[in-house]
Amino acid sequence: MHTKSGSYYQKRRKLPHEIPSWVDPSQEIYFITINCLNRGHNQLCQLHIAEALLESCRYRHHSGAWHTYLFLLMPDHLHALLSFPLDGPGIQPTITAWKRWTCRQNGIVWQRDYFEHRLRGEDALDEKASYISNNPVRKGLVEKPEDWKWVVRGEA
Repeated sequence: MHTKSGSYYQKRRKLPHEIPSWVDPSQEIYFITINCLNRGHNQLCQLHIAEALLESCRYRHHSGAWHTYLFLLMPDHLHALLSFPLDGPGIQPTITAWKRWTCRQNGIVWQRDYFEHRLRGEDALDEKASYISNNPVRKGLVEKPEDWKWVVRGEA
């Protein structure tokens, strides 16, 4: 992929994350993908890093920063199904603050921004949960989704 100036990924477009005013983020579930800057290297599934990231996910769930449905680490990215409280700062400030904190605490260098998609309906939730859970299987890291240990499922 080349830009007009011919250099590879010279200027990546910033993704919009504004939520329509009629959407209640506490009633919605978002499919989120966050990539490490250097793709293709195992940065997240190293014992001390993975444990710290999963613990930070659990902490944010229990503190009310977000509700975790599914949070799964891959070697160079993560996928999550999260919802956010109505009275909170919102998705973008919450994810940005989490990325900043994990960078400072664990030295993870994330790509700028992240991908998010608001799920519409139970079928979309089931489809994305299956996609996320099977990602380590598709990548040949485990034989069955339940064998993958770098995951937080349905914190209550």
